[in-house]
Amino acid sequence: MCGIVAATARREVSEILLEGLRRLEYRGYDSAGMALIDNEHRLQLHKYQGKVANLEEAQTLNPILGCTGIAHTRWATHGQPSAANAHPHISGQRVAVVHNGIIENHQALREELSDAGYDFVSATDTEVIVHLLHSKVNEGISLFDAMRYTVSRLDGAYALAAIDTHCPEEVVAARSGSPLVVGVGIGEHFLASDTMALRQVTDRFIYLDEGDLVVCSAAGLAIYDRGGEPVQREMKRISGDIEDADLGDFEHYMLKEIYEQPMALAATFAKAVGEKIDDSIFGEGAAKAFAKTQAIQIVACGTSYHAGLVARYWLEDIAGIPCQVEVASEFRYRKRVAHPGTLLVTVSQSGETADTLAALRHAAPGEFVASLVVANVDNSSLVRESDMAFLTRAGIEIGVASTKAFTTQLVGFLMLALVLGRHRGLTAEREQQLVEGLRLLPDLVKQTLKIDPQIEAMSSAFIQKHHALFLGRGIQYPVAMEGALKLKEISYIHAEAYPAGELKHGPLALVDADMPIVAVAPNDDLLDKLKSNLEEVRSRGGELYVFADVDAGFKDEPGVHVLAMPHTPEVLQPVIYTVALQLLAYHVALQKGTDVDKPRNLAKSVTVE
Repeated sequence: MCGIVAATARREVSEILLEGLRRLEYRGYDSAGMALIDNEHRLQLHKYQGKVANLEEAQTLNPILGCTGIAHTRWATHGQPSAANAHPHISGQRVAVVHNGIIENHQALREELSDAGYDFVSATDTEVIVHLLHSKVNEGISLFDAMRYTVSRLDGAYALAAIDTHCPEEVVAARSGSPLVVGVGIGEHFLASDTMALRQVTDRFIYLDEGDLVVCSAAGLAIYDRGGEPVQREMKRISGDIEDADLGDFEHYMLKEIYEQPMALAATFAKAVGEKIDDSIFGEGAAKAFAKTQAIQIVACGTSYHAGLVARYWLEDIAGIPCQVEVASEFRYRKRVAHPGTLLVTVSQSGETADTLAALRHAAPGEFVASLVVANVDNSSLVRESDMAFLTRAGIEIGVASTKAFTTQLVGFLMLALVLGRHRGLTAEREQQLVEGLRLLPDLVKQTLKIDPQIEAMSSAFIQKHHALFLGRGIQYPVAMEGALKLKEISYIHAEAYPAGELKHGPLALVDADMPIVAVAPNDDLLDKLKSNLEEVRSRGGELYVFADVDAGFKDEPGVHVLAMPHTPEVLQPVIYTVALQLLAYHVALQKGTDVDKPRNLAKSVTVE
């Protein structure tokens, strides 16, 4: 979502701030801005609706320079996209602030500050923060003490960074409910909502805990807990090739990331060595927790929720363990009854998804045997706050529409099903068979990528359509859900998924020649049932686009367009068919001319509720 970058150094930092914003563009945003304190201790400000490029142009025409500054890309929550609503917000030409999150009591604070004489020029919840800060520093207290007071007045989630012209070498920051990291340099320090924003200047980071406050200057930094007591937080060195974020020869990050899936899947599975998968890949104490596990509760959002729905089939079939899957934003707000011995599993690409993190934090003491997270980002909040973690090895994913993060989550879940199955009587022969299947997966994905030209040709039939229906049966139903989500995310075509057997209970009313029907049709036990469902569509004039196993018995004919998929072991079919549907969505969006990597209104990391 919103992106924060801040810097304080003995050198000029405007280009560091701009580069940080460029590296955060993948998160999704509608405006951008930055504020610096110049050599005469004055606030200098640029902020504009639209892309970071607008900020860059303004900086070229009218440079603002300084050794201390803050910058931001905004994704609207309060107030429509505009320059006035863009961050940073300033007060009294003295204090400037950037903010990620949502302040729930902003209206009451706005009325209080208006009565105190402050004029509001934006419709944002953030502006109350900068006026609160100004009201306190104007009384003569330090920016740090003003920040302590201010956060004590806030209800909601926030990551904040503020500067004050009266202490021009400092950036003061705080976090609660939204991520914020400190980048450690030599004679300079940085803050950001994502380590990627700062990889060009440092590889050393400190992950702030909930409620932490920090004072950064070129000379050093000090971290304090919620109570204002000095604390030490571990510094971690981030390894890895920052060039992974480059497009290379691909036109879009999404396409690059689709084609990186064989490598990402192999890297994720490579954590398991030998003929079986060891419990320890899920974290210290996993064997003990799994031995007590009698049920699974998966909590996730969006694409990760679909991964959980696929996992339910594997966990119940392979491990013989009951599994529930729920959207995180609903899970935390209902009265629930957990089965004794339930393992809580959260799923998040970023490890910072606000609703999923809140679900973990609101679990009652003793409600679950343990908590396990499946995530792609080490040191993220969910990883640090869960009892156990399985890290996928997808690498950096820039495209908002998740691809390789999703399929590596599926691999993680299949490995979890194998390990839990061993605790519940899975035979060694069956386990070895499934492990060997996993080893085939990267090559099967490569075979699927070879039919990309045929998928591209099929995609042209969708570009003038306004609606699409995706169908699947059994474990392919959540695959259809993921395919529909991808199409709507990046092409803006309304798409929804149904279990194919549910057609006659309502969706058939929508079927006509103008409604493309996408069917996921592997050669499995439900194939004949699916064929009957598709006949219902054909008899009503529907146009069918069938992603079918080469041995499934489908053929092209009027009203039926078949995409021949490689023959795949049944347990691996969700991954293979997902890859094909990702390519379909990509090519439809490309032909429609939409922004494939940064679709409108969406953000990569959803860090607000």
